[in-house]
Parts: sequence; structure tokens; C-alpha cells
Amino acid sequence: MRDHSRDIIPAMEDLISLFDCDDCLRLNDGLAAAILDLRDEDYARRSHWFQGRYENLYIDVARLPGLELILQTGLSKAATRLAMPEKELKLGFWLNIMRKGDVTTLHRHDDDDELLSAVYYVQADEHSALFRLHAQGKVKEVIPVAGRFMFFDPALPHEVLPQRADQARISIGINFGPAIE
Repeated sequence: MRDHSRDIIPAMEDLISLFDCDDCLRLNDGLAAAILDLRDEDYARRSHWFQGRYENLYIDVARLPGLELILQTGLSKAATRLAMPEKELKLGFWLNIMRKGDVTTLHRHDDDDELLSAVYYVQADEHSALFRLHAQGKVKEVIPVAGRFMFFDPALPHEVLPQRADQARISIGINFGPAIE
């Protein structure tokens, strides 16, 4: 079991929840290699062009090994957190690849019908960029940990500080909303 006691944010326990997925972590090396091998034309869509890069990269789930298991795990945990059956939820996801010096600008995820947001860390080390949350007049930073999900309210403003590591910081952003039949 990993010890990440620095990751707990005492003033914000009710706003975020963390889940370390050991089964997902075992998939990360292969998934990171596959993500870094992608070319621009492999993406179905790219969005949020800020500071010289696309923050959101969209791809078909079948293109990446292990991605389906990670997303299903996220959906299951989101259903538990929201106290809803999984079948009543849908998800949308995107990749975020940050290289040295990259940032993700301050934003929120409550544009549509989002009920819960999450980030899953595919590749992050001790020098990776911190996830910064803005809530209740305070600013808190969360250390990214490979194999970890962080769930949070989509209305919570957040950003990612400059990437300090030489190794790319790779994460999967996920929004969960009601499944409409």
C-alpha cells in the first residue's frame, strides 16, 4: 500500500475524494507508451488551445490498451460517490499530456449536465505539476500520483501548475453526467 499522507487536504475532504487503483496502476506503463506514440491524426478531436498546446485530446477508447478498465473503474466509483446506479450515468473523457513548462489554465467543468468530475493519473512523478483547487476562499494543491483517481465537484475551479518534470505528466480527465435514454 502506498503512503501519500501529504496528499490529504484537511480543509477540503468533503470536496474531493481520492482512490488508488492498483489494478489500473499495472496498466499505466503500457498505456503511457501508447499515448506518447499517438500522432495528431490519431485523435478524433482536440480542444482548448492555450499557451501553445491543446489541453484536451479526444480518442476512441478502443485505441488504447487498458483504457476501458480505467474508465469502468472510474464509473463504478463515481456511481458510489453519487449514490446512483452505474446504468444511470454516462461519462466523457479526454487525455491531457503536459510536457516541461506546460500548464492547464483555470477552469471548471459545470458547463452542461456534469454531476461529478475526475482525473486519473497515468504518468506522474514527484516533480510533476500540482493540481490546484480553488474553493471556499482558499487555494489547495494536490500532488498527482500515478494510479490515483481524484473525484471532485465539477463547479470547483481548478488548474494545473507548470510541469516541472522532464517526463511527461499524463492524465485522463473524466466528467460524469446522467445517462439520457
